[in-house]
Amino acid sequence: MLTSPYGTWPSPVDAALAAAHDGQPDWVGFVGDEVWWTEPRPAEGGRRALVRRTAEGTEETVLSAPWNVANRVVEYGGRPWTGAVPDGRPLIVFTHFADQRLYRYEPGGEPRPLTPLSAVGAGPRWADPHLDLARGEVWCVLEEFTGDGPGDVRRVLAAVPLDGSAAEDRSAVRELTDGRHRFVTGPRLSPDGRRAAWLAWDHPRMPWEGTELLVGEIGVDGILHTVHTVAGGPHEAIAQTEWSAEGSLLYTSDRSGWWNLYRDDGTPLCPREEEFAGPLWRPGLRWFAPLDSGLIAVVHGRGSTVLGILDPVSGEIVDVAGPWTEFAGTLAARGSRVFAVGAGPRTAHEVVELDTGTGRARAVGARHRDAVDPAYYPQPSTRTFTGPGGREVHAHVHPPHHPARTAPDGEAPPYVIWAHGGPTSRVPLVLDLTIAYFTSRGIGIAEVNYGGSTGYGRAYRERLRGQWGVVDVEDCAAVARALAEEGTADPARLAIRGGSAGGWTAAASLTTTDVYACGTIVYPVLDLATWGPGETHDFESRYLESLIGPLAEVPARYTERSPTTHADRLTVPFLLLQGLDDVICPPAQCERFLARIQGRGVPHAYLTFPGEGHGFRRAETMVRALEAELSLYAQVFGLDVPDVPRLELHP
Repeated sequence: MLTSPYGTWPSPVDAALAAAHDGQPDWVGFVGDEVWWTEPRPAEGGRRALVRRTAEGTEETVLSAPWNVANRVVEYGGRPWTGAVPDGRPLIVFTHFADQRLYRYEPGGEPRPLTPLSAVGAGPRWADPHLDLARGEVWCVLEEFTGDGPGDVRRVLAAVPLDGSAAEDRSAVRELTDGRHRFVTGPRLSPDGRRAAWLAWDHPRMPWEGTELLVGEIGVDGILHTVHTVAGGPHEAIAQTEWSAEGSLLYTSDRSGWWNLYRDDGTPLCPREEEFAGPLWRPGLRWFAPLDSGLIAVVHGRGSTVLGILDPVSGEIVDVAGPWTEFAGTLAARGSRVFAVGAGPRTAHEVVELDTGTGRARAVGARHRDAVDPAYYPQPSTRTFTGPGGREVHAHVHPPHHPARTAPDGEAPPYVIWAHGGPTSRVPLVLDLTIAYFTSRGIGIAEVNYGGSTGYGRAYRERLRGQWGVVDVEDCAAVARALAEEGTADPARLAIRGGSAGGWTAAASLTTTDVYACGTIVYPVLDLATWGPGETHDFESRYLESLIGPLAEVPARYTERSPTTHADRLTVPFLLLQGLDDVICPPAQCERFLARIQGRGVPHAYLTFPGEGHGFRRAETMVRALEAELSLYAQVFGLDVPDVPRLELHP
């Protein structure tokens, strides 16, 4: 074992390797008896590829570049594809990111457009599709712009003919709802084809605050009639709904303070202080899937999530065994087979098959393969810290780890506090080579699920109501200080890093506390007074009403909380990373912030990336960003990292 200072250890985990393994499989589904899903391709311009697992057990990419199976509904994108096997031949309907159109594809042919282009906005857009072969249609969410502003948009359920007649004729699209609600999820058709169910909500609510579960009768004319509310409301968040095989409606509600499963008569199926759903950031997310047997596949847990099979009669759950300690909100079930996406601290996200007959679970797609010796992987632990007022703060701590290096006696390592995005979200404890990029070099990482995070019940996530920029900042600081006080981290070498809402927390931390020696701020919110209607996208344009408070009632709070307001307090070096095509947190947020520090002598770097939006997807972008971040820490913490290009910091 060799001795060298923390942060200087040689590592086989370089930025290119971390970038190549960024992202995860998503949107699993059946096409006949085959399971299909989407996968990221960072080296191919960041596109999402559609992948199938054949009957022989091999994986095939269905559509070659430049086909990009994704969409921009609510800007984060919803479920982008569906499929079936009518007449013995696969039929796929998917959205293509470049033009946002729906396409019909049959293997062996070329994709054919089903929907038109538009001269207004980047759309129309389509998401969460479901085939209605009896009517020759695909039913989905239609998001359509009515003007040039980000708020000039309407969303309805729509039926698109599969014969291509709407490809050049918008009038051939049948609208199924009247647009009375601002947001909708895709319809779920009952087994007898006579009813449809979906979720809806309106400004200023976000979907984890209050949604409605709607049901409509499908008439012989194919139109939804007698639409009525089954559950939900302004203070009850329904996250998902599905029909059981016998025709009863199932849904997840947080009416108890936890997202639990219910039948349409309001009967709870498994009342627990656990979450059986998560925040509905994208239409089409699925945390439970009914089986023909009457059992229900569920993703559930408190903090971490597992895959289990629920008996709704007894309320008992049998969880799968395996290396997966986290499961994503995507499930597919057919017969006795369930497919999900799982990961663990030493296993990246992979497609998992569960045979409910035998209880056996195995990885069958996007299978994890060690890109480097696992001895270089982080060895994390989940901990609960004490925040202000004695409140609990959850975090994952990843100490520096190297199989052949140790630090000199008495040296404490540098640590970077990671604030996740959302902020109504949660960071799972899974293998992430970006974290390994730092820990294998001797830099610790602490991922904080600060107050406001999901996974711990409604009360925990509502700690952030009116307190964004306070509770998140305090909780991150509490973890940083605790690590320093116990000797785990060097108090003089602490940094903070975050993207999107995490970028806000990082910037707010740097401008309101003295805990950190530097920070990395990625596509952030920085100025509350301008981030809202007119500057950001429609989905989150009223989010601040719950996070901060109504602007008309607390205007001073918007100013006081904004990092841009307190830019004069910033004295430590920082790195600012921004995609120039970001419509969620546009570059103007960064530009106003930088204008406030101009001439003040604060060392910083501002890197922008053309063609990147909210969340970097291209390998070359991720490599540049990661190396720049390491160079920042090296310069501030006094580390020798000769294999990384030096980041130029400008006063």
